Amino acid sequence: MAASASSRELFTEGVRAVLHTWPVLQIAVDNGFGGVYGQQKADWMVDVVQKYFHDNADLQQYEVEDFIAELMDQEFDTVVDDGSLPQVSVSLLQVFSQWQQGALQQLQHTINTLTQKKSQRAKVTAPPTQSDEESDDETQVMDYESSSPSVSRTDPPHPPQDEDGWTVVRKKK
Repeated sequence: MAASASSRELFTEGVRAVLHTWPVLQIAVDNGFGGVYGQQKADWMVDVVQKYFHDNADLQQYEVEDFIAELMDQEFDTVVDDGSLPQVSVSLLQVFSQWQQGALQQLQHTINTLTQKKSQRAKVTAPPTQSDEESDDETQVMDYESSSPSVSRTDPPHPPQDEDGWTVVRKKK
């Protein structure tokens, strides 16, 4: 197993690339779901996730999904329900596997590929204001932009919350 400080730092960079390019985390940070220290929480999450991989041998995808879901719930009051957790977990497992096998050039390539996507952040924008004649109860249309194909969403102006007040992130149907 690759254990040098520089290779471990490369693994940490891989975790950072996966998490910081994840639209759910980007939206949570950009919209203050984690409070005023949302960006610091996102950076802290990178350290916690990489430590989780080092402390637990032979992690399964569902274990990584559960761990990240718990972090998002506790730190950002967000329930991830958009189907992206399996993708993020698989990416993290792939990065860890590359690091563990000593495939550092392949890991660097994976990081470079992910960080190129990072420049195209997910954005949630409100539409132009509607006329005063329209009912206040109507939902506003919000656009979701990312490097992947455009997705148009119809959501309330604030993130939807369940009956307990938790923010819910759902996959577009």
